[in-house]
Amino acid sequence: MALSTNQSFPGDIKVTPPEEEDVVTKDEMSPCVLGQTKASAPRELTPEERDRLGGERTLVSDFKLMKLEKEAQKNWDLFYKRNTTNFFKDRHWTTREFEELKTCREFESQKLVLLEAGCGVGNCIFPLLQDDLNIFVYACDFSPRAVEFVKQNPLYCPERCCAFQCDLTKDDLRENVAEGSVDVVTLIFVLSAIHPDKMKLALQNISRVLKPGGIVLFRDYGLHDHAMLRFKAGSKLGENFYVRQDGTRSYFFSKEFLDELCVDAGLQSVSNDYVLRETVNKKEGLCVPRVFLQSKFTKPSQSQSS
Repeated sequence: MALSTNQSFPGDIKVTPPEEEDVVTKDEMSPCVLGQTKASAPRELTPEERDRLGGERTLVSDFKLMKLEKEAQKNWDLFYKRNTTNFFKDRHWTTREFEELKTCREFESQKLVLLEAGCGVGNCIFPLLQDDLNIFVYACDFSPRAVEFVKQNPLYCPERCCAFQCDLTKDDLRENVAEGSVDVVTLIFVLSAIHPDKMKLALQNISRVLKPGGIVLFRDYGLHDHAMLRFKAGSKLGENFYVRQDGTRSYFFSKEFLDELCVDAGLQSVSNDYVLRETVNKKEGLCVPRVFLQSKFTKPSQSQSS
């Protein structure tokens, strides 16, 4: 479990996250969730929603685009400065949604090597480390502050986990992880924060440390998700790409776009589906349609490649 105390760095000031971000960024973690279904297409928009998305033709200036790219790390660091370890809940659902975290071993006592790309403050890795004693986790994040929170967690043990700061689009993962040594990579609500032009670089970087036959487990925002419809005028950076009030960015994936990305990075699709669900926030009296993309990609073995 991640730290629940309001831990902070010297000189930091705790700021309550803005209401605008409450539904937009807490993805799957709203108070009450109804059943979910998998689908081959995103949900159908209402006429009003279609008009709203179709009317967003004005993009931010090139200057702002470059500024957001340049300040991306700073904006995520400020996000964790404001919210410390309290914003996202622990992701206990990963082994339910991705059985490979339990079943991809050749024998029961085999040590599983996992890379959590974009680990945040450890909401995914610490439940896994508690549930599975035969697992070693490499955990990296764009934000140095997030990595420090991981290392400060009482459950962090260097014998079982190695956390480090990394920009997946330009820092070679092989400086911290041996080439071809990872069984499973989790990429959960991470790729959407990267500029679409650089996503392929991140996937190629991940592929280098993945074993032949290893698997990438992906979950992120899908096309027509409710969060996509909440952005105000002046937030659109490009097709399906938006900026939040705090400067962090979010891309909303179509399955075709993700499939093309992964194939170009040398990965093969195992499954690639939209997850449709309704999230009910009883406190706010809201029932909103959520759309995520949940996928699995594998690195071909040498015989498959040839």
